[in-house]
Amino acid sequence: MKKYMMGLDLGTTAVKAVLFNTTGEYIDKETQHYPLHTPDVHIAEQDPDEILEKSMEAIRLLVARNRCGNSIEFISCSSAMHSLILLDRSGSRLTECITWADRRSEDVAEEWGTERGVGIYRRTGTPIHPMSPFIKLLYFKEAHPELYSQIGKVVGIKEYVLHHLTGVYEVDKSIASSMGMMNLETSHWDTEVLEILGLDTAQLPDIVGTTKVYPSLNRMHEKLGIAEKTKIITGASDGVLANLGVNAIQKGDIAITIGTSGAIRTVIDAPRTDVKMRTFCYHLTDDHYVIGGPVNNGGVVLRWIRDELCTEEVDEAASSGKDPYEVMTQAAKEVRPGSNGLIFHPYLAGERAPLWNAKAVGSFYGLTLSHERKHMIRAAMEGVVYNLYSVYLALREQMDSVGSIKASGGFARSEMWKQLMADVFGEQLTVPKSYEASAFGACLLGLYAIGEMKDLDEAAQFVGESDAYVPEEAVYMKYQEIMSVYIELGRALEPFYNRMDEIR
Repeated sequence: MKKYMMGLDLGTTAVKAVLFNTTGEYIDKETQHYPLHTPDVHIAEQDPDEILEKSMEAIRLLVARNRCGNSIEFISCSSAMHSLILLDRSGSRLTECITWADRRSEDVAEEWGTERGVGIYRRTGTPIHPMSPFIKLLYFKEAHPELYSQIGKVVGIKEYVLHHLTGVYEVDKSIASSMGMMNLETSHWDTEVLEILGLDTAQLPDIVGTTKVYPSLNRMHEKLGIAEKTKIITGASDGVLANLGVNAIQKGDIAITIGTSGAIRTVIDAPRTDVKMRTFCYHLTDDHYVIGGPVNNGGVVLRWIRDELCTEEVDEAASSGKDPYEVMTQAAKEVRPGSNGLIFHPYLAGERAPLWNAKAVGSFYGLTLSHERKHMIRAAMEGVVYNLYSVYLALREQMDSVGSIKASGGFARSEMWKQLMADVFGEQLTVPKSYEASAFGACLLGLYAIGEMKDLDEAAQFVGESDAYVPEEAVYMKYQEIMSVYIELGRALEPFYNRMDEIR
């Protein structure tokens, strides 16, 4: 009988249940979408019960469609980081699921982002920013003391979903290390952080390894159509699992992901933080830590361009049966590298790395009467990659050498995106032919957890072939000139972010 494994990936806008056989071959996936509620510029939250329901539905549909309920070895979990759900002492919700994109705590982050928060960053590996659950909790403590006093348990979306599968509230070390509250050296909740928050360990989930195996489904197996023997693997965060899913875990390997947001990461063997607090450090296993930087503005930038500027391209796509992004990127291809002197800073949703400034805003620089919409499309695409490259420069300072650069995410479906990234970075870019890197990484971690994979280095035999994109030297040199302007211009704009935030 064939055996299967499933990765359950809880993303910002959708949950994906992805089925592989135990040799790593992709079989099928089920995606269930849910909304991100943004009633104003500061709030970004979701209904955790809706996410729970969609997660269970994704598993049910995938299992039923493939008639594999008795053949699934395990379900291993991946999740977006930095979410926060407050429960009262009876286990009822006090809040919605507050996502990484929520900005209500930006004033608290600004207060703690100076020397006051440096020690906490160095111990926990999470930069001081509104995304951090530590900063979110400080906000609630100060702004909503009555609600804060009712806290019985602090969890994230992954713990909330897993609780319904396992019956316990536990958090894996990877997610815990992204909360700004776990000491990386001890893998325990940081004593000083708990004192600052006025919380005790009983109000937090127990911290467990990313390879913990739960032997039962808390009576959920019948609802999901899965055998009672099916194991649950706690798994890790989506970012660190993406590195594993594209086999970017050797020293010097770099993984780049662009979905709605984006990130650039590399794996090291012991915790390390940046003296300038530009990068994160998150746990994968006891011998693998991931450092890098996340960006808020990935594919969401091109979606904004599509919705607000490209009605003509959207109409053309509808009439020709094409994807709107295909029409947009074809228009961008008509423009020479550099967009005829047009530079776009892509901070439409504030920014994490490299600025760590939630009040940052986007801007076009260099607009003239000679520019057309196609120049703006290309400039937006270039701006996203420029921003990732600036994070790469900070990460590069912490590395001895670069071995390979591997990319994944929705952007990897576009030939132009991939060639653009190779040209800006000036390095060969490889794109592994793996499906859903985070979900696949969760499955590889699951194989490691149950002893079917002896070492994470064995991931290479599961990932398979890669497509390669080589930079064009002349284009790379031009982009290097533009990058110096992009960085200097960005520094000049920074003092205006706070002023404009106050004005509006």
